[in-house]
Amino acid sequence: MRLLPCAPMQLSDFDYALPEELIAQYPAGERRASRLLVVNAEQRTLADRQFADLPALLNPGDLLVFNDTRVIRARLHGFKETGGRVEILIERVLSDSMALAQLRASKPLRPNTKVQLAGGGVVTVVGRDRGFYRLEFGLPLMPYLEEYGEVPLPPYLHREADPADTERYQTVYARHDGAVAAPTAGLHFDEDMLRETRDMDVRHAYVTLHVGAGTFQPLRREDIESNRLHAERLVVDEMTCRAVEQTRKEGGRVIAVGTTSVRALESASADGGLKPFDGETELFIVPGYCFKSIDAMITNFHLPQSSLLMLVAAFAGTTCILDAYRHAIGGRYRFFSYGDSMFIIPGEEAAREI
Repeated sequence: MRLLPCAPMQLSDFDYALPEELIAQYPAGERRASRLLVVNAEQRTLADRQFADLPALLNPGDLLVFNDTRVIRARLHGFKETGGRVEILIERVLSDSMALAQLRASKPLRPNTKVQLAGGGVVTVVGRDRGFYRLEFGLPLMPYLEEYGEVPLPPYLHREADPADTERYQTVYARHDGAVAAPTAGLHFDEDMLRETRDMDVRHAYVTLHVGAGTFQPLRREDIESNRLHAERLVVDEMTCRAVEQTRKEGGRVIAVGTTSVRALESASADGGLKPFDGETELFIVPGYCFKSIDAMITNFHLPQSSLLMLVAAFAGTTCILDAYRHAIGGRYRFFSYGDSMFIIPGEEAAREI
């Protein structure tokens, strides 16, 4: 589902030049040690803060909505029977022994090709499915990934995963296995921050959206309307719906922690009011979209020409967001998964139904 404005938009409208050295290759020394750019689109102001200052920006009665997906060890290495190397990046676990995946090899792999894995594992290529390979593992998949898989770091981190990534590329509240990329806005929260916000009567609620590797794939068509996002699995339960409704009634703000939380809530609101949802979403949010469920957003900085950049532009206004990105680049903020964050309050340019 998508809602598009009348004026045509082009992919190049969401481009910006980012110096390579501003792409954070490692996390900050402590989770809350990142910087926080406060973007108030309504007042047209930008403020340089620290993420540790977040509680001062919240009010008693606000609701933080987190994505509690857990990143699985989704990267594997193996060999074809001919000896050629194969890298496997799981996109989605389908069952105890089946998965969708991206494969990197010297040539495309045909159906029935077998790949030898570490520890005696064998995976068979079943076929293709919407740009991904469908794979059958000859063993229980999740236990195998836990023992032999690697943390699937994003492609712009030009290094191999190290032991510290096992902890830091995971939120402290992760509990449902299934993501192959972290919901990165949540990486800034530590246990003390969660406790501090609860103590000031800020409520917490959770959605589960299993972020796929497709989140890093660039949009390829200049005409934005002709692009399509990969489907992602999500759950929004009754408890979260009640928490959002109660917050609304009492005058608090619903604050999404990350674009994945936004996408989950908005997908569950597609037919009107927020309702429990258990299924897949292909929701593509671009400027002109009417937000139904959130009042503010915490998010990291996103890649040029990406669907995530379009989502935050839809929320705060394209001009506002691109101005904020220019400010962040000039201020030497750190970008992308292990980088700094933003707290966004929308303005009149963003379409809203709330």
